[in-house]
Amino acid sequence: MQNFAIQLIRFGWNQALSCLFAVVIFASMALTHFVDIPLIPRYDFLLLVCVLMQWILIRTKLETIDELKVIIVFHLIGLALELYKVHIGSWSYPAEGWLKIGGVPIYSGFMYASVASYVCQAWRRFKLTISGWPPPLVSIALSAAIYLNFFTNHYIYDFRYLLMLALLPVFGRAVVRFTVGARTYAMPMIVSYLLIGFFIWIAENISTYFKVWKYPNQEVAWHVVHWGKIGSWFLLIIISVIIVVELKRLKETLSGTKRSDVIS
Repeated sequence: MQNFAIQLIRFGWNQALSCLFAVVIFASMALTHFVDIPLIPRYDFLLLVCVLMQWILIRTKLETIDELKVIIVFHLIGLALELYKVHIGSWSYPAEGWLKIGGVPIYSGFMYASVASYVCQAWRRFKLTISGWPPPLVSIALSAAIYLNFFTNHYIYDFRYLLMLALLPVFGRAVVRFTVGARTYAMPMIVSYLLIGFFIWIAENISTYFKVWKYPNQEVAWHVVHWGKIGSWFLLIIISVIIVVELKRLKETLSGTKRSDVIS
């Protein structure tokens, strides 16, 4: 029982460090919800906090330059999705901001980037290895199909459930192994996607409660975000993990090294 408690503490501590970027963002959301920041609009203050936090993570070497590259890629992907979703009215950013594009504050991309930051840091801290990972062509095609469906589902059939079914043959045999202390544990890759998606959904509820953005049904009063959004985050985390894995593979290819113990 004592060993279990020690392992749980170690696991929680490494998770907390991996979530550091996201924790700072949520703390800033809470602060600006209860306190009016002078001289600068709320969204621009949040952007300033995100940029400063990113600088601190790099300066303290809590994040590497390679991880920063992944984070930038995901920031741009997330910002593009935000521009589209806000344009069609899926949600809105009601507060004022100097740095807004099409009604979308620039800082919003950092919310997606914080997910990529978590994946990168958790990968390093837990010494992740993945077996049964699909070929690059398959994983990249699935990632592209998931991302495209976020745009097309308003005009044609929503393929999200078919894409979820496609995960079974693609990732059904994939297993992620993570190390806590001296012990290594294993988990089906699909289960890890679902768990992360669930916790992001909880974070989304916190964000909307602090009125950082609103869904149409939250205009008058706050309501819990529909549970169906767990599926959206489930799919989005798959994109982020695929980006991380395939960029690692690309780096290995360009450097002429192959670490089959990490991805196989």
